[in-house]
Amino acid sequence: MIKSNLANILTLIRLLLVPVFIIAIWYQKPFIALVVFTVAGLTDAIDGYIARKFNQVSRFGKIVDPIADKTLLVSAFIFIFNSQLPIKFPFWFVVLVISRDLYILAGSLLIYFIQGYLRVNPSVFGKATTFLQITTVIYTLLSNVNVNFYNELLYDTLIGITLLFMVLSTLTYTYDGFRQLNMTKS
Repeated sequence: MIKSNLANILTLIRLLLVPVFIIAIWYQKPFIALVVFTVAGLTDAIDGYIARKFNQVSRFGKIVDPIADKTLLVSAFIFIFNSQLPIKFPFWFVVLVISRDLYILAGSLLIYFIQGYLRVNPSVFGKATTFLQITTVIYTLLSNVNVNFYNELLYDTLIGITLLFMVLSTLTYTYDGFRQLNMTKS
């Protein structure tokens, strides 16, 4: 039975905002996309806070929250890159974002199939990566709303810092994954 609480409702709202965001990008409405994405990004921060603060952590939330995050972010990277908007992510960056998520998903599935369960241990680097990816998308959308807002050095720096945290989080999750797999041998 799905536990209905505010944290889970916010997670579902984030999932429901994904198609609205994609439609806004498709029709080249960066301001609407910016508003929708920002609201969706805020639900990510708020639902986690509410779940912990008011003891609303649920199995549903533990599973669906990261799916909602990844659906929103991967959709943003793919659809902004493939849009007609003037300011987009570099192709290599989009490939690395998606590859990292696929790598983590494949590792998680491998652990689950070998052990029969998976302990999800969010890392500080993983949370920072999500925050930086959201920030990068918001900055890209802001730059498309007002091209004068765009600063190439700032954009490249933001992408570089996001990439650094993506690598650090990938290494952290890889280490944790191997640790979980090695626990089955003892």
